[in-house]
Amino acid sequence: MASLRVSCVVALICMVVVSAPMAEAAISCGAVTAAVAPCFAYLKGAPSPSLQCCGGVRRLNGIADRKGVCNCLKGAAGSVPGLKPGNVAALPGKCGVRLPFPISPSTNCNAISF
Repeated sequence: MASLRVSCVVALICMVVVSAPMAEAAISCGAVTAAVAPCFAYLKGAPSPSLQCCGGVRRLNGIADRKGVCNCLKGAAGSVPGLKPGNVAALPGKCGVRLPFPISPSTNCNAISF
């Protein structure tokens, strides 16, 4: 009986250890939107992005779930009215970040190798 309990505890610990990195890898679109919310003034025509905006862009660049970030940015780019396409495309560079995909409603996030 005791060995069964030990086996169950060991199995449970293994499942927690294996699933923990997976849980951290996914990001919600709400978190992505919150990170780029300070960028909306620039994306709608302000002359330059704010420090808060670039901080959010840098945080997003460091997230492991690149496809998730890409899909969220793609959705946001298509749903926020008044965005200037040139400013959207220039945002990563203005913040000193190189993204492996363009931020655009037409980006195919599944075709991008991360």
